[in-house]
Amino acid sequence: MTASDSLPLTATRRFPPGFLWGAATAAYQIEGAAAEDGRTPSIWDTFARTPGKVFEGHTGDVAVDHYHRFHEDVRLMADLGLTAYRFSVSWSRVQPTGRGPAVQKGLDFYRRLVDDLLAHGIEPVLTLYHWDLPQELEDAGGWPHRATAERFAEYAGLVAGALGDRVGRWTTLNEPWCTAFLGYGSGVHAPGRTDPVAALRAAHHLNLGHGLAIQALRAALPPRAQMSVSLNLHELRPLTSAPEDVDAVRRIDAVGNRIWLGPMLNGAYPEDLLRDTAHLTDWSFVRPGDLTDINQLLDTLGINYYTPTVVAASHEGAEAPRNDGHGASAYSPWPGSEDVAFHQPPGERTAMGWAVDPTGLYDLLLRVAGEHPGLPLLITENGAAFEDEVAADGSVHDPRRLAYVHGHLEAVHRAIEDGADVRGYFLWSLLDNFEWAYGYAKRFGAVHVDYQTQRRTPKSTAHWYARVARSGELQAIDAVSDAVSDAV
Repeated sequence: MTASDSLPLTATRRFPPGFLWGAATAAYQIEGAAAEDGRTPSIWDTFARTPGKVFEGHTGDVAVDHYHRFHEDVRLMADLGLTAYRFSVSWSRVQPTGRGPAVQKGLDFYRRLVDDLLAHGIEPVLTLYHWDLPQELEDAGGWPHRATAERFAEYAGLVAGALGDRVGRWTTLNEPWCTAFLGYGSGVHAPGRTDPVAALRAAHHLNLGHGLAIQALRAALPPRAQMSVSLNLHELRPLTSAPEDVDAVRRIDAVGNRIWLGPMLNGAYPEDLLRDTAHLTDWSFVRPGDLTDINQLLDTLGINYYTPTVVAASHEGAEAPRNDGHGASAYSPWPGSEDVAFHQPPGERTAMGWAVDPTGLYDLLLRVAGEHPGLPLLITENGAAFEDEVAADGSVHDPRRLAYVHGHLEAVHRAIEDGADVRGYFLWSLLDNFEWAYGYAKRFGAVHVDYQTQRRTPKSTAHWYARVARSGELQAIDAVSDAVSDAV
């Protein structure tokens, strides 16, 4: 389906009643207070201090100081009409060594945050893990080590015991593909290891940690609590219709998507993934009972989407550049399919170099809805980085970001019309923040942050998104400029 097949672009699109309008953040990217109240280093603290790993040596030590400014940020969310806020808990802040009892000062921060959200009518959506493993657990082996999955389940139980009376929506992992394959495969994310077998082991133990955490959460939480995981599923397209390019899609789909969907939703790893990686490992780290533990009932599935991925077979004698949008490295994050070539689609790009293509989100939602009928979906991340400028009057106009979000919300609405049960949309990100290996050089926020003064300034996108959230209606793009002018 294309835009021309959908409702006329002049039409107003109304989202279903109860649709969640949210924004998302992650602990290390916004909190700061890296050494306060008992918090100890995570792998991202260590990685950011390693010369050459993060742009200009930036760290999350201060970030956007959300730890001290969360009241201001919650008021900002309320002003923007958000009905939900997706945030992550810092494992190092709650359980500094990854073992033993929780630090109450760490839990108290999240108690205060959640209470403030609820007081403003904003539903908290909690993510347990957004890439910030306590460094002590990495020193003991990290995610390639089975014990980390067991420690994760214990940590989940601690957080549930503290916040289960306040939080109704729980997410185990955010983008485990990035944790496993950028962290342990290509090394462009923390902890910076470059071992394809370790990456595959990490993937399995992330799956196992997810399943064990779901069990721990269900044991500690009321029956009404909603369980989820957020996956950055890759919308894959072959460069040509040639069989070898179609097979390249299959290979990347196996190690990018079905390595999670298979065990989490179907209770099995795909056979073609095991064949593609047989020269690397025999997968003996998968023990009897693991797949049953991983295959836990989910109430929703979170999908993170930014851009489609175009792949082709590598041709003998020709270089196969890994232009996959996941950072420069001599090591591949695609174990077993290192020779697949990646190609950037034509057209407009964001500051990350990613193609702007909302049809990829539509296609992805319809695929997941078709393969897993009856499973409600959430868009848990979607957004774009662009170069923002502060005008002389202090305002920040970001028409390209606004158009990006508008186009993707249209795609979500079309998917709902065509049968996908999408329950909400979380804009990435609420605030400009520490963008991992890019440091503070890339801005995804709907709200501009002056990193010197920590002043928050809602951008045009934020004002427009507030109107959409309050009305539940998406007006045609030609009406957006008027809406923004009225709101600013």
